[in-house]
Amino acid sequence: MAVCPIDSGRYGSEEMLKIFSEETRLQKMLDIEAAAAYAHARVGNIPKKAAEQIAAKATTELVKVERCKEIEAQIGHDVMAVVKALTEVCDEDGARWIHYGLTSNDILDTATGLQIKEAMKIIQQDLTSLERTLIKKSRQYRDLPMAGRTHGQQAGIITLGLKFAIWLRETSRHLERVLEAEKRCVVGKIMGIVGTGAGLGEHALKIQELTLERLGLQTADMVNQVIQRDIYAELIAVLANVANTLDKIGTEIRNLQRTEIQELMEPFRAEKQVGSSAMPAKRNPVKSENVCSLAKLMRGMVLTQYENVALWHERDLTNSANERFTIPFSFILLDDMLRNVTNILDGVVVFEENIGENLSRTSGLILSEKIAVELVKKGMGRQDAHEAVRLCAMQAYKEKISFKEALLRNPEISRRVSEKELDLFLDYRNYLGVSKQLVDNAVKKTEDELKRLSKRSLI
Repeated sequence: MAVCPIDSGRYGSEEMLKIFSEETRLQKMLDIEAAAAYAHARVGNIPKKAAEQIAAKATTELVKVERCKEIEAQIGHDVMAVVKALTEVCDEDGARWIHYGLTSNDILDTATGLQIKEAMKIIQQDLTSLERTLIKKSRQYRDLPMAGRTHGQQAGIITLGLKFAIWLRETSRHLERVLEAEKRCVVGKIMGIVGTGAGLGEHALKIQELTLERLGLQTADMVNQVIQRDIYAELIAVLANVANTLDKIGTEIRNLQRTEIQELMEPFRAEKQVGSSAMPAKRNPVKSENVCSLAKLMRGMVLTQYENVALWHERDLTNSANERFTIPFSFILLDDMLRNVTNILDGVVVFEENIGENLSRTSGLILSEKIAVELVKKGMGRQDAHEAVRLCAMQAYKEKISFKEALLRNPEISRRVSEKELDLFLDYRNYLGVSKQLVDNAVKKTEDELKRLSKRSLI
């Protein structure tokens, strides 16, 4: 019976779950044993036939997860259980050289490096998919004016495309961070018990080089018995930072889906989807809330991984148990979140009429900055203009009149600005600044980056 919601199938794509499955993890460990045997044979430490036999037998078709668990239950050591299970399927000539000169974390940390390598590619694909969706939405809504809000209050005019473009560039920065972290995180080590390579003999450095080259990993920078945990701390922090942006997007959609605002709504399958067990009419932003909820968990794992940096002397096991959660869970959950947000944005419902009505809700007060700027151009001092417009705004609030009417009643303003000019100044479309250019620049910059990354086969 599944206890964890990941195991029950609630979270995680098939591709990402496979990377962190027990069978995949075991196969990675066996691959490392085979690669190390190959390296030993290359430098003349062990017979070539022994290495070939180990490679032939190092497969989960022969070394079963269940058998490894049986042995671990007896001896209390996970890596040695794998070694013993592999030994059982080899003859004496091959068995004697299995795990020769190695220590557990040569296998464990290098297996983690192999899993991270595959998982990072999926995250990069997810980020690229999100970028392409945001490019499409930025273009589609480039010219749609909407209220910009600060402190939860209408403060100025943006376009919906600009909102999407801001998320686009943030996503692009995350892709850059992931690619940068990959250089330090996709690594392994084959240096024995305290990182000196003593058990491997005089060819220790060559053995490590050959082993990791065969596995497609870079060599970790300066190790003791383990790869240093600052590397994984960086990794989990980078992944959690991506989750922060997804949290931000989810939070914005949830706010704009509020009944009183209703400018955006996440997709809702009206023909089948149930919004509430009590109220049949409700359409709750549950997908966005799901993303925001998982982001809290992602941030919590950063602290745990940071705690793993300080291990006793050349290593202890205080990182081991929690990393069985932090590393797989961070990838599995972030992959799920990225796909979820991409699907939300792909199908987001935009209520353009409501956006327009909300923009008009303050009867022009949202353009108070515009009026102050124009008054300065007409000869008023900046502070005087600000105060005059502020008093008009307060009058409009108090007397429940339009901002235009309040402005026209003010003699200092009406003698400088005609009613026709006011109509022009209070047209929302005339105070978008360079929003459209900003959107175009963001889209072009991102598309250029994606082309360059694609040419370099990085995505």
